[in-house]
Amino acid sequence: MPEEADRTGRGPASTVTDPGPSPGLTGPPPESGLSRQEVAERVATGRTNDVPVRAGRSVGQIIRGNVFTRINAMIAVLFAIIAVIGPVQDGLFALVIVINTFIGIVQELRAKRTLDKLAIVNAARPRVVRDGATIRVSTQEIVLDEVLEVGVGDQIVVDGEVTWAGGLEVDESLLTGEADPVLKQPGDTVMSGSFVVAGTGRFRATKVGRHAYAVRLAEEASRFSLVHSELRSGIDLILRWITFALFPIGALLIYSQLFMGGHVTLDAEPVSGGISGPLADALRSMVAALVSMIPEGLILLTSIAFAVGVIRLGRHKCLVQELPAVEGLARVDVVCTDKTGTLTEVGMKLAEIRDLGGGAPEADGPSGSAPTLVLAALADTDPDPNPSMAAIAEGLTAQGRPAPGWTVTALAPFSSARKWSGASLLTPAGEEHWVLGAADVLAPAASPAAAEAARLGAQGLRVLLLARASVRVDDDLAPGTVRSVALVILDQRVRADAGPTLDYFADQGVDVKIVSGDHAASVGAVGRELSLPGAEHPVDARDLPEDAEALSREVEAASSFGRVSPERKRDMVRGLRDRGHTVAMTGDGVNDVLALKEADIGVAMGAGSPASRSVAQLVLLDDRFAVLPKVVAEGRRVIGNIERVASLFLTKTVYTMTLAIIVGLLAVAYPFFPRHATLINAVTFGIPSFFLALAPNTDIVRPGFVLRTLRLAIPSGMVAGFAAVTTYLLVLGGRTVPDPSDRTAVVITLCATTLWVLLLVAKPYVWWKVALVGSMVGLLTLAMVTPWGRWFFDLDVSDPAKVLTGLAVAGVAIVAITVIRVVDDRMMVRSQAAADAKAAAEDEAARERTPAS
Repeated sequence: MPEEADRTGRGPASTVTDPGPSPGLTGPPPESGLSRQEVAERVATGRTNDVPVRAGRSVGQIIRGNVFTRINAMIAVLFAIIAVIGPVQDGLFALVIVINTFIGIVQELRAKRTLDKLAIVNAARPRVVRDGATIRVSTQEIVLDEVLEVGVGDQIVVDGEVTWAGGLEVDESLLTGEADPVLKQPGDTVMSGSFVVAGTGRFRATKVGRHAYAVRLAEEASRFSLVHSELRSGIDLILRWITFALFPIGALLIYSQLFMGGHVTLDAEPVSGGISGPLADALRSMVAALVSMIPEGLILLTSIAFAVGVIRLGRHKCLVQELPAVEGLARVDVVCTDKTGTLTEVGMKLAEIRDLGGGAPEADGPSGSAPTLVLAALADTDPDPNPSMAAIAEGLTAQGRPAPGWTVTALAPFSSARKWSGASLLTPAGEEHWVLGAADVLAPAASPAAAEAARLGAQGLRVLLLARASVRVDDDLAPGTVRSVALVILDQRVRADAGPTLDYFADQGVDVKIVSGDHAASVGAVGRELSLPGAEHPVDARDLPEDAEALSREVEAASSFGRVSPERKRDMVRGLRDRGHTVAMTGDGVNDVLALKEADIGVAMGAGSPASRSVAQLVLLDDRFAVLPKVVAEGRRVIGNIERVASLFLTKTVYTMTLAIIVGLLAVAYPFFPRHATLINAVTFGIPSFFLALAPNTDIVRPGFVLRTLRLAIPSGMVAGFAAVTTYLLVLGGRTVPDPSDRTAVVITLCATTLWVLLLVAKPYVWWKVALVGSMVGLLTLAMVTPWGRWFFDLDVSDPAKVLTGLAVAGVAIVAITVIRVVDDRMMVRSQAAADAKAAAEDEAARERTPAS
């Protein structure tokens, strides 16, 4: 005798009052919608959904954003000074800024073009009713009073009033924070930004464009915030510090050159092509110092790295909807992924219908119907079938099992929260109520049906239970008492590229967690097939503790989770974030939306629901989970290289500040002209950093960008600055004004020292990095030995003693920097090990305090 159980769903399904045949149960009633003429009139009067295709900067904004920057303003002021006092060689630094700005504009325009093309592919195309036909249009083509048709997974793109509902349930949590789906009936209001979680419906647009609710929220920046960028905020903080330091250091140099040591530059040789004199020379010294303090290439290279990352990801059919998301990918250490459609193939195949005998005649009711007939009827009446129902329909059609044509009296669309769908049908034997869904939800846990479903699920199969319900499916108590009738077994194949993808994440230290609404045994089976650590112990999410801290610990420990509701997915992602993890969530269905929004980085599939694509920062347009390693690698390349480049530029800033302060206090002439600073900056950091910013990099990135960057830049910069001062004082020999050979000695010391810093930062070494440093040495040598180079940069290597002095001091500085770096690396390793041990001890103590769930 098949088992019976009282299984009540989470809420009412579609309420249908007419028990007779009605087209509204399986589809909307006939409706003409707007005519072409009415649409044209509304377009002509501006009553359109005039919202941008995607949130991005226009061409004008890109140009302004690259030209009118804080750094460019600083450089412009300094160049204006040199333009007055000359010579032209000392204004060469401005040309570098012009070139950098041009490159930044070109790269960002390329990235914009790539994003716009991908956005068109990804853009939602809502269904509207015009002239009695349902057609798809772009979001911008919707007009006021338009009749729109929506189904499961569709996002509501304009505000409206429901005109017809077939079990329509809408999730408004992204707008209102209310977690429970809202059942909509004709006359109810729907808001843009919400999405359909069950059923189908039609609504008439009442507010479009910037009058719509979600657009007004976005403009008020109330809920739709962008991804936080630690990289950009850190760089902005550093630039603010440097800006504040420019004024006192510049004033110190001016005062020192003019007053502290008297007119120390009066005896200097006239500057070729420029104005000579105490004030001119003092200004020239100040410009030379301040130009080197400004990390002029850092902002540029950050923008280029982001833009190139976007372009590279675009080649892999990955749409980046928020630029800082590229950075966020570098920090990801946990990837939560759905199973169906992500690790397994999108389509499923009907493998078997196993009759349990529950359709036999009842003593007090009508005779039962064959499972295949019922399934064919359910598939035929479902107005918006999910992948499982679509596979059943396709399989029955292939077997020659047509729908019986029974009349539908009530419908309950599938809901991720209920885990079942159903219909009340008028069969030849009378009205029957049928439900199809998860066996462990509809049947008792100890029942033979649930046990057999669990056994089959452990083999990686997807198993649904067909059951008779005791009440109409639109009843508040549905499904009531159920009688198991048949198990519907679907075959789902694991993607061929899923295994290598998980192996990549394991090698990179990224934990992967499968979070699915399927039976836990089925999820574990897929995990075991993919050799996912911990998959042999799958967890039923319904058994997870309610306490947030206990839940987060269990989620962190396990790797495979089944029967996860949309709200539970969100809680699991939140718990992982609370424990310090950077979480990427991948999904394609409407049940993933809340978790995608909660994750640090949401990754949606291109063939997924419009709702999931709209809230994700990244969209994989070709639905290939195997693209994700390339996405993570690109994020790590970007932020890892920018961190290297930032260390180089800040080293330059620190040694310039050190040199300027000491020279100012000693009241001697500044050792450089701006042209010397341009040469040093170009060969030591400027040119090499451009290549390093685009180089491969797989380093795992951790928080603390600013402090980690300064740990190298401050000691290296201070050593380089003191080395430059030491060389300067040695070659001056008590004088206060340098000659070209004195300046050349200091240039040699700084270049040799900072090129060594470049070598330290450029690890691991490959042939092109060695060649890059060698070519920079070659450029510096050409500038010093060729007549044109010596004239243009005012260099003199005719005194071997001064050249050797510069090299000797640089050698001592190189040893000091190396020792500091080795000691600092060891301290960081010990500190990290101590932090890991402390965290492990705290976790163990917390587990002992918390009773087992």
